[in-house]
Amino acid sequence: MTKERLAIYGGNKIIDRPFTRYNPIGKEELQAASQVLESGVLSKFLGCWHEDFYGGPKVREFERIAADYFGVKHAVTVNSWTSGLIAAVGAIGIEPGDEVIVPSFTFVPTASAVVRAGGKPVFVDIRPDTLNLDPELVEKAITSNTKAIVPVHYAGVGCEMSAFNSLAQKNGLRIIEDAAQGVHAYCDGNALGSMGDLGTYSFHQTKNFSCGEGGALCINDPFLVDRAEILREKGTNRRQFLSGQVDKYSWVDIGSSLLPSELTSAFLYAQLQAADEITAKRKEIFNRYLDAFQSLVEDNLIQLPVIPENCDSNYHLFHVLVRNSDTRDRVLENLQECGIHAVFHYVPLHLSKAGQKYQTAGNRLPVTEDVSGRLIRLPIYPDMTTDQQTLVVNEFTRLVTGD
Repeated sequence: MTKERLAIYGGNKIIDRPFTRYNPIGKEELQAASQVLESGVLSKFLGCWHEDFYGGPKVREFERIAADYFGVKHAVTVNSWTSGLIAAVGAIGIEPGDEVIVPSFTFVPTASAVVRAGGKPVFVDIRPDTLNLDPELVEKAITSNTKAIVPVHYAGVGCEMSAFNSLAQKNGLRIIEDAAQGVHAYCDGNALGSMGDLGTYSFHQTKNFSCGEGGALCINDPFLVDRAEILREKGTNRRQFLSGQVDKYSWVDIGSSLLPSELTSAFLYAQLQAADEITAKRKEIFNRYLDAFQSLVEDNLIQLPVIPENCDSNYHLFHVLVRNSDTRDRVLENLQECGIHAVFHYVPLHLSKAGQKYQTAGNRLPVTEDVSGRLIRLPIYPDMTTDQQTLVVNEFTRLVTGD
């Protein structure tokens, strides 16, 4: 790295070109936070024993709005995406010995929520184009012990939900959509997370819409709502008590404290109001990358993301596949030295220590293993400037071509 190039990139600081950034905070978020602080109600509204105030008025308000916004019957907010998965697995009654089909190309909680309930994750390979779970391979993995399928909508690109729902109906299975990366993304006109029995969202700081930490559980089966409420309210039937279904609330099952705060719920509602604007900015950056890298594709040096025609992405991330793992490692190392924070993604769960311990079988997953060694995620965030992106494009191109 020459002194001139270091000067262009501002020295050896990774933060100069970060991988992702928190969405710009506007007056709406500040006003929402201020209203909650002024109200003095930061969590449950203890001064009013009424269902409308269960979990706090801002929590309930966001749940009502989110259910309508995403086109689901019920939305149950939680304090993290992981909590949402735990509640989803618990709501459908996964027990020891039950099998749940999941991709290995995903983050740990997709599988660990199953293990926590005593179930067994069955890892199945992904498609080489969208990097989403392959329905044909899922069908082959179904056994008499299978109870559910967890499709993961990778990078905000929808899975083939019609195929998964057909398999579920044919075999009496439940569908839990892992839409952690899929908020405000759509497939066949339906919001990701809204097409299964349950769907889980993440509002972590790294996601398109964030309150720092938070999540939501979308529920289409009314039978599962009370169960999910019990799980997030420490195993008590407090919600049923507040709605007048029982005359007192008590401990009825295993649960935990999974409720979000009033502050995060109010902040998140303000973020969601800007969803179209945020998505439009990310789409613009995403498309600039696509245009800039066409020559690398023509030279067979990289593969670009695939978004099927029936899918509307939220452009959560921009990833490329380079030719091999050695190239991936070299490019990442040199980008870091330039002050550009590019990263790889998942280490396959079926190859991890815990994955080998808890999975039902040690099958090879060739697409997952290949992709995980070649994938690079480049910086993308709403306030990324054209100049910043140009520097990333130029440096990435230089490293991949060897110029």
